[in-house]
Amino acid sequence: MGFSSFGEIMLRLVPAGPSDRIQNSHLFAVAYAGSESNVATSLACLGNKVRFISKVPANALGEAALQSLNQFEVDTRSIVNGGSRLGTYFIELGASIRPSKVIYDRAGSAISEIGPDEFDWKTLLKDQKWFHVSGITPALSKQCALETVIAVKTARQLGVSVSFDLNFRRSLWKDTKMARTIFDSILEHTDLVFGNIGVLKDVYDMEFTGSTALDKTLKALEKVKKDFGLEKVAFTVRDHRSASLNQVSGACMTTGIPYFSPSYEVEVADRFGTGDAFAAAFLHAMGKNWKDQNAINFATAAFALKHTIMGDIHTSSEQEINSIAEGNTSGHVIR
Repeated sequence: MGFSSFGEIMLRLVPAGPSDRIQNSHLFAVAYAGSESNVATSLACLGNKVRFISKVPANALGEAALQSLNQFEVDTRSIVNGGSRLGTYFIELGASIRPSKVIYDRAGSAISEIGPDEFDWKTLLKDQKWFHVSGITPALSKQCALETVIAVKTARQLGVSVSFDLNFRRSLWKDTKMARTIFDSILEHTDLVFGNIGVLKDVYDMEFTGSTALDKTLKALEKVKKDFGLEKVAFTVRDHRSASLNQVSGACMTTGIPYFSPSYEVEVADRFGTGDAFAAAFLHAMGKNWKDQNAINFATAAFALKHTIMGDIHTSSEQEINSIAEGNTSGHVIR
């Protein structure tokens, strides 16, 4: 038994210079990533058996995307070949008072063109322990939305636990009401939700009062768990001081009792994929049946550590993440 994840893997292009801007760049660093594939890769790096389910074009870029997953021993045998193109996104990394920016070029991507019955979900999810999806894939096409709902419904019928990251990308949705309707359909079959208070405001127009972000997050955990009938909720907490400096922590609730992690001040090298690192680490902990406090401590340590690593993918081992969770945050050289 292992983990499966469904979503899009894309070509990631970032100006090669550390502070270069997109419009002035002649060289771009190439990588392959996506929210759900990031979770799959991070889980594999933590020693889990992981299957990634997607569709990529039958060309050199599609093959390169598969190789990027295979190098971390992610099972790619369930990825369908076909479609017109690989989705692309450009990232301009921010610094100090200059924010990071993302430009998506994913219209007509291979996964957005999936048709009915391309995925045999009963076979793909048989004997799996967890199935992970996010709110990004349903935004790509009507069939992607339908396929995500069918997949989580099938997982629930098979007794596979479902995790859903409430990722919301405003530029991919025609309107928020459509996102809310589809999110509700997925939440009906979800056991564990990842998110933050920001996405609840964006999608559900929920606002929470409190003197601190943690106070607001506690109220959010309680409301989301109750309103959506969820077994588990795990949220990230971020104090965005600048593009270069963040204060981060995490909180979870499974039995009605909230658990909070320590807080970390991090200098940001690359904040993309940090939420995926959090989700993967928490799922890893759930797969090992760790206690809630240990799980949120581990997930938040991974969340914080990912900020220091370039690229979307968090490749740290369980030992490296645990070292951060144990308080080894001085950054001294290990010899």
